[in-house]
Amino acid sequence: MAALARPRATLGEWLQRRGKWLIILPPMLFLLVFFLIPFAFALVISFSDTAIRVPPFSNILSVSPDWHIHLTLNLGNFGYLLTDDVYGVSYLYSLKTAFFSTIICLLLGYPMALGLARTSKSTQSILLLIVILPFWTSFLLRVYALEGIIRETGLLNTALLWLGVIHHPLHIMHTTVAVYLGIIYSYLPFMVLPLYATLEKLDHSLLEAAGDLGSPPWWAFLDVTLPQSIPGIIAGSMLVFIPAIGEFVIPTILCGPDNLMIGRVLWDEFFGNRDWPGASAVAIACLVLLVGRIALYQNYNTKQLES
Repeated sequence: MAALARPRATLGEWLQRRGKWLIILPPMLFLLVFFLIPFAFALVISFSDTAIRVPPFSNILSVSPDWHIHLTLNLGNFGYLLTDDVYGVSYLYSLKTAFFSTIICLLLGYPMALGLARTSKSTQSILLLIVILPFWTSFLLRVYALEGIIRETGLLNTALLWLGVIHHPLHIMHTTVAVYLGIIYSYLPFMVLPLYATLEKLDHSLLEAAGDLGSPPWWAFLDVTLPQSIPGIIAGSMLVFIPAIGEFVIPTILCGPDNLMIGRVLWDEFFGNRDWPGASAVAIACLVLLVGRIALYQNYNTKQLES
């Protein structure tokens, strides 16, 4: 019996030592295949030259007949980013659009998440289903549905004209307002769900204690609820801000081809101008700027938790 029990103990010890790697390995492989390898390809292309071939870029490595390896790096693609105003303007415009969209999502999503967290369990299930329900349909279909609502002959203008609120249709399509509406409409659940997960775990006895000590509800909210919900605010803001910067579908459908968001610029460079090296340089620069800031924030947050 002792001999039969020994392999189980050995297996248990092995799982105890290696178990965390078994958990980490699948997401690490996913990141390797779908992030690091495509990033490496884009990085290589960003140092190449445009060429009339398929694919439309030259090789940065070449081997001479005497077996000498030559490495040719074109740094002009990155230098071009500093001389062409289109890239800087489009990147700043994307940052501005993503920032204000995130702020509006936070202002709308925080009361929704707080209401969800403070309702009964049965009502929470129904309300969470309503929040998650849009994810059951295609993202593209939802954007086209919003176009049917806000266009001049759409549902919104028809209802407002029928009620007598306006006398002429509102011109929302092909404007910046349409882009904001599309991003907020599409990404609001990404703000609500992390906030709800944080607020639902708060200790309500702290609010009762604050009320017993004479704090009005709004002061108790600022003193107790808001500070404890900061992790949810940060998580929700990240989930909205990061994809909103590179958004392509919403500006293209709701604003048209003349918008200056960086996603549209990348599309034009890749498929319109066939300038893969320049477009790859833009993508690498945007990724470094975003990931660099997030890494600095994570490093700062880790040091704050350790101190």
